[in-house]
Amino acid sequence: MNANSPSGSGYWYGPDDGLDPPGAVLQALREYRNVEVARRRSTRDSMGMGETDLLALRFLLRAQAAGEQAGPKDLSRLLGITTASTTSLIDRLVSSGHVRREPHPTDRRSLVIVPTAATDSEVRATLGEMHRRMMAVAEELSEEEARTVVRFLRRMSEAIVEPRAHEQE
Repeated sequence: MNANSPSGSGYWYGPDDGLDPPGAVLQALREYRNVEVARRRSTRDSMGMGETDLLALRFLLRAQAAGEQAGPKDLSRLLGITTASTTSLIDRLVSSGHVRREPHPTDRRSLVIVPTAATDSEVRATLGEMHRRMMAVAEELSEEEARTVVRFLRRMSEAIVEPRAHEQE
């Protein structure tokens, strides 16, 4: 079997013991992604929610930490979902005790969606230790290593985005 074939043990990058440096980097990136996806699934399962619900909670917690207000329109825009789907999402999160609806402090016609203290505690308990371990690994990098990793990951992000139709012509 060809080591570079999609059905080989190393996906399309070849088996681990025969990788050149670029292949080894892509293999390590793929392994990280697999572990990260599995951990996210485990977190969603332990919290009893779907991917969209967890993305919404993470957004709301970040907004709260930054002292910002977030409303239904913000969630719709972030998640790329309809107003009706956003209402259903918020209803689920309110019913589960993860968020509450509050009047907007300056616009009485609007609502803000606020994560509860219990949600913040639950997310910290579920993900806090993992985030601390990840930060410890990142803190071990020299400034030059950190710049290299950031540049690499940004370029990888650009590489996987499909070009716009006008760029293909």
